[in-house]
Amino acid sequence: METTPVPAGGSAPATIAVRSWKAPIGFSAFVVIAAVLFIGLGRDGVTNFRLSTNSDLIQLPEIPLPALATGIVATAAMATITVYAFLRAREAKTIPLWVTTLFAVIFLTAFLTWAAAGATLPMIGLLAGALTVSTPLIFGSLGGVISERVGVVNIAIEGQLLSGAFVAALVASITGNPFAGLAGAMLAGALVSTILASFSIKYFVDQIIVGVVLNVLVIGLTSFLFSTLMSGNSAAFNAPARFERIAIPLLSEIPILGPILFRQSIIVYLMYIAVVAVWFALFKTRWGLRLRAVGEHPTAADTVGIKVRATRFWNVLLAGAIVGGGGAFFSLAAVGSFQKEMTNGAGFIALAAVIFGRWDPIRATLAALLFGFATNLQSTLSIVGSPVPSEFMLMLPYIVTIFAVAGLVGYSRPPAATGKPYITS
Repeated sequence: METTPVPAGGSAPATIAVRSWKAPIGFSAFVVIAAVLFIGLGRDGVTNFRLSTNSDLIQLPEIPLPALATGIVATAAMATITVYAFLRAREAKTIPLWVTTLFAVIFLTAFLTWAAAGATLPMIGLLAGALTVSTPLIFGSLGGVISERVGVVNIAIEGQLLSGAFVAALVASITGNPFAGLAGAMLAGALVSTILASFSIKYFVDQIIVGVVLNVLVIGLTSFLFSTLMSGNSAAFNAPARFERIAIPLLSEIPILGPILFRQSIIVYLMYIAVVAVWFALFKTRWGLRLRAVGEHPTAADTVGIKVRATRFWNVLLAGAIVGGGGAFFSLAAVGSFQKEMTNGAGFIALAAVIFGRWDPIRATLAALLFGFATNLQSTLSIVGSPVPSEFMLMLPYIVTIFAVAGLVGYSRPPAATGKPYITS
């Protein structure tokens, strides 16, 4: 990044022109990768993109794309966008979001065409599965955004998801009601958050240490209870009533979008509502203004009469309840029972989505969708016989996270008071 002073005329203050070369350099790296993969290692054959399922009311034709020709055209288009990005950076102008989005779509299309050359790629199943995988990540990222916006680092997302999954399976099995299991999962997530909030806000214990300890505690406790309680009598304690998929009339028949968005379980529909509600409440209400003020400058918030500790405590509990509800998705929708450590690190990916999304609910949701897509893509590519190693696709979300944390996809600044206990004088 370069800064160039720009002289101002008259008595007006001088301005600073900031040149950031991160995006153009990143684009250049992907152009090189595209040239090597799609041209140098180009594959013969045609990839058929299937855009509908057999049960769709409106059947769309498959789109055939020749792998090598698509790779050449895509690489040329990406190189053109890269030149444009360099020109924008030279003039100290920001790269518009649509440019980055277009670049990503072109690269992804070329990659899918190259990876699935000679096969048919079921795009509806790929995208619907990505949404399914992303659902608990989105709940976790929403809880992480709320918690960190109010000033508490939430490393315990993994524990909140796992406790929610366990309690949801247990309660739904006993009651035979999945909604009772969902409510129990939210209470379990809030309970974990209560411990996090009590130690970090009241007793000023390091928030990261408390979060790590809670994750280990929940893993050990749920594993012990699974072995001693559920394994011996799974019919009574680990056979929960499940949320079935619900197709919304009319909306579910919209081509492409309908099967992906509107043939999901009730938890996914609640996730849609949660994303919009958290964004609106955080940026459009007095509650959100106070929450953000406590996370940015608690001393100033205290000066105007906001109870900093109480605000942090109750919002951390709210965040835990949201994350716990996301944990219920594992046992009540995805799997249908509880298994040891079934979250499999989803809480840490959700935490990465919070950072990648710059502590914004919408951006964090998009980041979680990206991670979910990468995770589901490896399964789809293995089915169609792609030469891409599945291990590489599993690495992809973490590689993206490293780039995000390193600032190579834009500068990420957390709320100023995150992780800092508020001690009144």
